[in-house]
Amino acid sequence: MFSMETRRLQYLYELSRTGSMRAVADVLGTTTSTVSQQIAQLSREVGVKLLAPDGRGVRLTPAGRRLAEHARGILGAVDAARLDLDPEAAPSGTVRVAGFATAIRTTLMPIIQQLASDHPAVQIVVLELEPAEALQRLAADDIDLALTYDYNLAPDTIGPEVDTLQLWSTPWGLGVPAADAARLGAGALPEAAGVLAAFRERDWIGNSRNIADETVLRLLSSMTGFSPRVRHHADSLDLVEDLVLAGMGVGLLPENRPAREGLSILPLHRPDLQLRAFARTRAGRSAWPALALVLQKMRELR
Repeated sequence: MFSMETRRLQYLYELSRTGSMRAVADVLGTTTSTVSQQIAQLSREVGVKLLAPDGRGVRLTPAGRRLAEHARGILGAVDAARLDLDPEAAPSGTVRVAGFATAIRTTLMPIIQQLASDHPAVQIVVLELEPAEALQRLAADDIDLALTYDYNLAPDTIGPEVDTLQLWSTPWGLGVPAADAARLGAGALPEAAGVLAAFRERDWIGNSRNIADETVLRLLSSMTGFSPRVRHHADSLDLVEDLVLAGMGVGLLPENRPAREGLSILPLHRPDLQLRAFARTRAGRSAWPALALVLQKMRELR
């Protein structure tokens, strides 16, 4: 039998996830020396070698990898137990939320208004970030809830350390000048790849902080043998529309955008393109009454 400090498992688990002592120190807000000392002490506690030299760094031994996998479940269970000690307690505290603007506006803002009236002890802190940035903050435990998105044609890869609630999805199309859409013939549009190919000689607009848009564009365009010339980057949908209207390029936009004179959004089918929105939390954290309340409100809005 052996005894071990569960808090030291966090250092080992983060090393398995990030791959370096420096990255673990950055995530946990400490020093590489502390990380090394904590894992060395954990190794002594369990009586097996957890690390092996690997060039100028270290790697997990097979035993280290097995313990790191156990650590994920143990840490989640400890969090769940601590947060669930008083499940009947009234929700209170500050829920830190990071996410993309559309989800904040359409999903979070109505909940904030409800909470102000019905649960004033629950406060929300909002940070607008793209999915990769929000997930990084979630991994570092800087936030409690990440509102992210992906496309059905370029799905995110999310590990078991994150719990996911799908919120909604919406079809996306290609934003082009209305005159070009009229010439293409909206009544007989080709499949998605053919729609993109009709604009192969144009400049294209990508997202400035997320590669998912560009990944989808390159996937669809590859079906007809061209690579889009992505010249402009913007994360504001209004700015994407402005660039299209100025004749500077074409780009992906939600089909349900409010109509603007001179702009058309061509639907993309076969394959269809859908943006999917998610609420993501660290595994084991959703039992916290304040966060559980926010998630329940999000389920009700779906």
